[in-house]
Amino acid sequence: MPAAIVDTGPLVAFLDRSERHHRWVAQQIGKLDAPLLVCEPVLAEAMYLLARLPRAQDALFGFLLNGALRVALHVEEHASALRELHRKYRDTPMSLADACVVRMAELNERHLVLTLDSDFLAHRKHGRIPLSLIHPEA
Repeated sequence: MPAAIVDTGPLVAFLDRSERHHRWVAQQIGKLDAPLLVCEPVLAEAMYLLARLPRAQDALFGFLLNGALRVALHVEEHASALRELHRKYRDTPMSLADACVVRMAELNERHLVLTLDSDFLAHRKHGRIPLSLIHPEA
């Protein structure tokens, strides 16, 4: 089973059954090897977007505690690289969470990126290599 980095959108869609991509994301996650890799900004965005669903927020904590999710990048340790990515994609614009996902893809070469964000179709790792995506349009 492939390993993956997960972006905010799929986390929210997985935990919120009313999300348009819920079923698709659940199918994709079922095909992936645990743990899914995340970063703190992705978790913060997901918690914010799930604010009206406290049980979903609690489930997100549960995924961290049971090992289904693993924080694989700490912003402080990669601030220079994240800054460069943010500058490069300023016109997109690129959020901190998006920069972290790209950076994790650089560090975890064999991992796919599970996302609903079409900006990742244009983002590149190491400046020129397309990301290996699991995306509804890929």
